[in-house]
Amino acid sequence: MGTRVGVSRLRAGHPGRSAYPNPALTRANAAAWHELLVSGGDELRIRPNPATWSPTEYACHVRDVFVLFDERLRLMLTQDAPEFANWDQDATAVESRYAEQDPVRVAADLAAAGATPADAFAAVAEDQWARTGTRSDGTIFTVESFARYFIHDPVHHLWDVTGVRAD
Repeated sequence: MGTRVGVSRLRAGHPGRSAYPNPALTRANAAAWHELLVSGGDELRIRPNPATWSPTEYACHVRDVFVLFDERLRLMLTQDAPEFANWDQDATAVESRYAEQDPVRVAADLAAAGATPADAFAAVAEDQWARTGTRSDGTIFTVESFARYFIHDPVHHLWDVTGVRAD
């Protein structure tokens, strides 16, 4: 497969720290998930339809996205052009029993998991934003494009569940 660059560049050259959507956005997103999960009840485990995850399942996925992206960012910063193993999110949902997890426990885990990549992206040095990593489908990311791609999933899924974007 030919190479593709994930998420279009904001501009040519080194974007610096401004390329990463403020770490506060990641923390705000994790806080919104936390509030949702600790204030809800059994309805958080109910799927709106058989093909759509429940709020708890979405939250488990977002927690795992935070963990996965932190691991991949660390690879990009410590290895030259690492290749990322495929992640089958649907298989993970089944194997990890997302539907059976306790929303309050997921809330705590998600909050902790969200802080880690927020801190890691905030600490990226100017000369590291152009480092690369390659997804299993051949998509090449720079740390910059990876940062923007990263935040999309948590924001999008919070919208899926609540219709509200935490900023």
